[in-house]
Amino acid sequence: MDVQHIGSTAVPGLSAKPVIDILAGVQSITVAERLALPLCQSGYTTSAEFNESLSDRKWFMRWANGHRTHHLHLVVHGSPVWHARLRFRNALRSSPELAAKYAALKTQLAATHPNDREAYTDAKAEFVHAIVRGA
Repeated sequence: MDVQHIGSTAVPGLSAKPVIDILAGVQSITVAERLALPLCQSGYTTSAEFNESLSDRKWFMRWANGHRTHHLHLVVHGSPVWHARLRFRNALRSSPELAAKYAALKTQLAATHPNDREAYTDAKAEFVHAIVRGA
């Protein structure tokens, strides 16, 4: 229904891993689940176990030369998750000061969790939630 560029690469000047985060709006989670096979047949991969743990979205990734290049988040268009992801992106885009704080946090957390992607992501959650609530 809609496709948006989210994540750090969607914020001009923000330091980021070279991974493009894509938010794709779908009509329902059932539709997202039905898209899994066609997406995987077209070059995306996923973790069925991880996706089973998600009730509000489905997640896929694309690889090139042994590195992730894209994360695809299938989310119900207009849902709270949809709006939260866009609020966070838009808040960072509209405030260079906020984007700088986020960049500093990411740098600190990357040093603290160099080999643990989940711990890094979890450690950013409080900052992200505070921005989403206040945006």
